[in-house]
Order: sequence, then C-alpha cells, then structure tokens
Amino acid sequence: MNAAPVLDDLPTWSRERLLRLGRDVSFPAGALIFEEGGCADRFWIIRGGSVALSLHVPGRRPPTVETLGPGDLLGWSWLFPPYEWHLGAEARGTVRADEFDAATVRVLCGEDLALGYGLAQAVAGVIADRLKATRLRLLDLYGPPGSGPMP
Repeated sequence: MNAAPVLDDLPTWSRERLLRLGRDVSFPAGALIFEEGGCADRFWIIRGGSVALSLHVPGRRPPTVETLGPGDLLGWSWLFPPYEWHLGAEARGTVRADEFDAATVRVLCGEDLALGYGLAQAVAGVIADRLKATRLRLLDLYGPPGSGPMP
C-alpha cells in the first residue's frame, strides 16, 4: 500500500520519480509550517503526526478548518499561480513529512506529462475536499442553527 494515497493514481514510473525528490523533514509541536498569504514554494506528504489548517478571520483566532494526518498532502497552492498559501498550517504534535520543492516538481511535471496531468488531477481532488470541509466547518462555527448539512 502506498504511504501517499493522493499519489495512487499516478503511473508507477512517474510516482517513483516524484517520490525520489522528497526530503525527510520534521516540525515540532506548535510550529507554524506556513501562513496564509505566504509564498507557496514547497509541499509535503505527511508521514506522521497531524497538521491543523486554519483560515484567517479578522478579529478572531483563526479557526481550524481541517486536520491532516499520515498520507495526506499538505499544500496545493504551489501548483497554481500566484503560488501563495490560501490557508495557514500548524503542527499538532511532532510532524514527520516528505518535503518537495515546488519549482523542481513543476519542471518535472513539464517533462513528464503523465505525471503533470495525474498530479494536477490529484491536487484538484484535494482542493475539492478541502473546500467542502472548510465550508462545513464555517457553517458549524458561524452559520445560524440548522444551516449545516442535512442528515
């Protein structure tokens, strides 16, 4: 089984080429991995621990919109200009991950079109899931009673 399910649909050769670019990193509990609006120049596949994604809300503590764990992709803003983070990310406990340099991966995607297309599809799926999670969480936090999803 692949430790990075988001990459499961990539052709084997392309997935292996991408995974070879990963660099082992760790973040201590409470570390701010990136801030909303910052330069999205890398991404991670989480191997251990969890990361809270948060959204800046003026005048309030940033609410957690999703928590990611092992096998999850952390960061998608690196793939689309202007390459700025759309959320913030903070380590909840010690996090271990494979880190990828965005510029290097974008070049590889241009050279390996199967990888580029497959990775774009995978990241689009992650974006769709995150948008849904964010919407539901914001409804929970700020919506009127009964505005959440129907049972």
